[in-house]
Amino acid sequence: MSRIDYFRDPAAPKANSVVPSVTAVVRDEQGNLLLIHKTDNGLWALPGGGHDAGESISQTVVREVEEETGIKVVVLSIVGIYTDPQHVMKYDDGEVRQQFSICFRARPVGGALRTSEESKEVRWVSPTDLETLTIHPSMRLRISHGLDAARKVPYIG
Repeated sequence: MSRIDYFRDPAAPKANSVVPSVTAVVRDEQGNLLLIHKTDNGLWALPGGGHDAGESISQTVVREVEEETGIKVVVLSIVGIYTDPQHVMKYDDGEVRQQFSICFRARPVGGALRTSEESKEVRWVSPTDLETLTIHPSMRLRISHGLDAARKVPYIG
């Protein structure tokens, strides 16, 4: 299913749903960041996805990262909570979802890179190369917060 992201766009459709979701800032031993090239909107992003009933939020992080990238992780900490009502995603089926994403830091513990239905490309990216990729502004904010080692308090916004 494809989607269109609207960010601070006065012409954006009104949200009709909110789905708790997660993203993960995963860095390897060299400091590279795990990113996916998404199939639904063609943008680069942190791995993540929707929270399922019956699982803890940390289980959601572990499951989603492995599903989308093949990499197994352990959750380390919270980066922030991202709920900007001016960021909505319109899906083919008529759903217009308001952003509600909890971003975590996680450490890889195994697995091997692979794509999925949601990721047409998966790779470790040097933070110095992030500017060469097409990344949504709200995802860039999460990445910036996640890479900021001096940041001690989670973002709430």
